[in-house]
Amino acid sequence: MGQSIECVSGAMACLPRADINTDAIIPSTWLRTATADLGKGLFGGERYNETGVENPDFILNQSPFRHSKLLLANQNFGCGSSREAAVWALVQFGIKCVLAPSFADIFYENAFRNKLIAGIIDDRVYEQLKNYLETNPDGVIFTADLSSMTVSADNGPSWSFSMPASRVQALIKGDDEITTTLRYENEILAFHEKIKEQQSWLFPAELVGV
Repeated sequence: MGQSIECVSGAMACLPRADINTDAIIPSTWLRTATADLGKGLFGGERYNETGVENPDFILNQSPFRHSKLLLANQNFGCGSSREAAVWALVQFGIKCVLAPSFADIFYENAFRNKLIAGIIDDRVYEQLKNYLETNPDGVIFTADLSSMTVSADNGPSWSFSMPASRVQALIKGDDEITTTLRYENEILAFHEKIKEQQSWLFPAELVGV
């Protein structure tokens, strides 16, 4: 059993555009060594200029978003290449929850494997959250709660997001895919015995000891 996650609280940074791809999330220049600080390289093409100096206009270089725990983005977040390092970079930076109207399929699966909440919101909620952040620019604390499937502003409104129920339970319990499967070990063994009885031809005699 790994780390369990039920609530994430912190500042929420907003990147108000669609189709943010994995090369933007972690540029390939940060993947040339096994010891690269992927958290530092998160959105490295936008956070730094060509000499490596921070771009003060980029939101993750601004206080309090240097320590954001949540990220708001638009449609198709994580598209492009299948690099899992895009998720690693987000997690190593400190992002524990990304909210978007949709995610690229491979990124979405990689997120759950690395304990990153990938919450799907509808377009109306996206616009409301973006507007709330724009009118409260000083870093309101938000809490994403898997037990209620809501994200709430401190002393403010809350909004719903969605995730598959199996993914929610796995995050809360700290299960990876192997642990999730082993929770059904008894059912799997019972099914195996049933099939051996009903379709014995699937099991050569030298393998089942008859």
